[in-house]
Amino acid sequence: MTADRWTDPNCPVARTVDLVGDRWSLLIIRDAMDGASAFTDFHQRLGIARNILTDRLRRLTEHGILTRDTAPSGKRQTYALTEAGRDLFTVVLALRQWGERNAFAAGEEHSVLLDRRGEAVPELRALDATGAPVSSSTTRVRKV
Repeated sequence: MTADRWTDPNCPVARTVDLVGDRWSLLIIRDAMDGASAFTDFHQRLGIARNILTDRLRRLTEHGILTRDTAPSGKRQTYALTEAGRDLFTVVLALRQWGERNAFAAGEEHSVLLDRRGEAVPELRALDATGAPVSSSTTRVRKV
């Protein structure tokens, strides 16, 4: 995406949403984090139209979130998260945890993210430099 196409060129949130903010891109990133790597993996897991999947994989690759390689068989392309793509883990985790709190009725079943020990991943907390909790009411944006 070129500078003249950013929604808000000076806002990190707007730029991030421009890059990965649509539904399909985030779900592709989620599935890549969960082991999907081939076009057919993403297609089967998401039920997304092939042309939309092709477009999103291309865009995520162009923007350095995924890499594309030829599979050892030489017959298909595989996709893997780049460092920038892996760096979205905290974003996906925050969305997951928000969804657990706000997108399900009380007692409604949903998937759970587990750590290596098999324990549920603790809730993320935004903290300041001293370790104190921060929120939208205790922070401000400085425009540059």
